[in-house]
Amino acid sequence: MFGPFERMVAGRYLRARKGERFVSIIAIFSLVGIALGVATLIVVTSVMSGFQVELVSRILGVNGHITIEAYAGQKLDNYQPLVAQIRGIGDVVSATPMLDGQALLSTEGGGARGGLVRGISLDDLRALHPISDHILAGSLNDFAGDDAIVVGIGLASTYRLRVGSPLTVISPEGAATAFGTIPRVRAYKVVAIFDAGLNDYNSSVVFLPLPAAQVFFQKPNAVTGIEIRLRDPDQVGEVGKQLGPMLHGRQVYARDWRHANDTIIGVLQVQKDTMFIVLGMIVLVAAFNVVSSLIMLVKDKRADIAVLRTIGASSFAVLRIFLMCGAFVGVTGTLIGTIIGVVFCHYIHAIQHFIEQITGGRVFDASVFMLTELPNTIDWADVIRVVALGLILSLLATLYPSWRAARTDPVEALRHE
Repeated sequence: MFGPFERMVAGRYLRARKGERFVSIIAIFSLVGIALGVATLIVVTSVMSGFQVELVSRILGVNGHITIEAYAGQKLDNYQPLVAQIRGIGDVVSATPMLDGQALLSTEGGGARGGLVRGISLDDLRALHPISDHILAGSLNDFAGDDAIVVGIGLASTYRLRVGSPLTVISPEGAATAFGTIPRVRAYKVVAIFDAGLNDYNSSVVFLPLPAAQVFFQKPNAVTGIEIRLRDPDQVGEVGKQLGPMLHGRQVYARDWRHANDTIIGVLQVQKDTMFIVLGMIVLVAAFNVVSSLIMLVKDKRADIAVLRTIGASSFAVLRIFLMCGAFVGVTGTLIGTIIGVVFCHYIHAIQHFIEQITGGRVFDASVFMLTELPNTIDWADVIRVVALGLILSLLATLYPSWRAARTDPVEALRHE
């Protein structure tokens, strides 16, 4: 498409000579603008994609893919045969019976907060790898008896709990007396501290042995729900159809991870799309700089264009020469921005720690963003979208100046020379 003659002329026009450095400086700023816009867009979209992927994967890791729950205030009796049936489904990896209850968690120092108390067996807790593989202190071997409790690092850090510390659990559902309802109160000993990677989970969920939870919440030989984990989370629809006959006649309902987290996933996707549009404006502004620099270059080279037309260069040859000039700026800026963005994403944790050391602040607050660290997942589909956007806008920006150059009349251009 581009011949040797056109490449040679375009290369000479891109190399600034004395008296032409202003146009060259504008072209350099255009290149830098496109590079910064592309790099920023890659970093932001990759962080948003990583945030979405990490958040969903960690939520699925601790909460399961399908949850069967008893209706409010009810319990699920005779659950063992149902659990055995569910485990027999081909795509099911595990089915975990659990007993959940809301309670007030109180410490000796006077600190208190609401939390979720989850009763679970030792074997099922060991199979919950986001918890069992991230025990920071203590051991799950001590998760037995009627006074053991496992807490998250968020709760432990806030109230300075350590292994062996007492933690009082207060349930509002107590015994009814002539003086009103008396809450149930029981003190437990911390036997292990975990880090699930989710700030809310670390701060508000504690585990009790299932028999101890059944005693505390007065639900003997019963649970409140069953968590089901699948080999493929996208198979929840097929497994749900098989669960229907098993749940018939029971006062329970089932929900999968898509419906349980659709609000969070939807908000993250909207934020990602919005950021792509807003930051895409940076690339658009840089593309307008390409237009202005090319227009100035065409105006400066009117005499040269006239000479080229006089010696036999066609209007399409002139068009291709200035297309190459603009395309060089756009393509080079896009490639440089892509490299900068990918490298930045790869070393984002080191950059985050470096900035935090210099400023003394926190770039990523786990209490606000739910995750405990900034995700650095590079979504190559988003990178391709950003590169395509940069190339398309850059090439479109060259069309009008190149068309104006091709329409230059040699007679008019040389009349006043």
